[in-house]
Amino acid sequence: MTKAQLADTVLIVNSLQFTNLDDAMTNKRGSRPPILSGAELSGPERDLTSVFSPPARESLAQKVVEQLREAILHSQFAPGEQLRETMLAEFFHVSRGPIREALAQLEREGLVMMRPNRTAVVARLTRQDFEEVYSLRLALERLAVQYAIRNATPADYDRMQRLVQTMVDQVQRGISEKDAADLDLQFHDLLYQASRHKRLQACWADLRPQIYIFLLSRNVAHPDFAVQMVGHQNIINILRSGDENQAVQCIEQHIKAAYDRIIKSYAP
Repeated sequence: MTKAQLADTVLIVNSLQFTNLDDAMTNKRGSRPPILSGAELSGPERDLTSVFSPPARESLAQKVVEQLREAILHSQFAPGEQLRETMLAEFFHVSRGPIREALAQLEREGLVMMRPNRTAVVARLTRQDFEEVYSLRLALERLAVQYAIRNATPADYDRMQRLVQTMVDQVQRGISEKDAADLDLQFHDLLYQASRHKRLQACWADLRPQIYIFLLSRNVAHPDFAVQMVGHQNIINILRSGDENQAVQCIEQHIKAAYDRIIKSYAP
């Protein structure tokens, strides 16, 4: 049998198979049986209790995290102060489970330290901590300005400009250290948002609570913080110019200046 004859034979056999299959799919009345939907094939409605757990506990722990974080950041708890699970559980009217989850989250953020006996205390940032925060923040900010130049919109720059104007206005009227730190942090929030880099934004969010302490420490150690914070205008100007190399140099100088001021407050 030649190759051409073999090919013809295969075509004939296949056509017969499809014809028989078509006949088998047709009932005596000449109509095809109905096609079952996915829901019909899957049987009765599935019980999802074995797949998902109620979110109430997680939401409760998150609320505890938010309130504890704010209390630590605003110096309601002193560095080294113990955070007793029983006391916190009684105050929040919850079991100790959500408290443990909240403390574990704050430990990951660097705001709480767990001692060997699993006692939680408010973290005391050492010089080594500041060195690590500085080096990581510097790497993140370099990427942030590079991506902001590529992806920022006029609306992003307008929001930054309005915030800088708020800084200037409040400095002229007199501004507290905490308000200055809040505004400074908000400016960098906008910078990361303008980068349109989701994973970079996630890294910033994880480091943000420690950066806040960094800013507060810088401001407390140096009374000229009000003058220093209005330097953000230069960052906006360079970002608008589109000069990526100059923007990286500018942000490096900006972060390094803050680093130098706080490092001087540590004993040699």
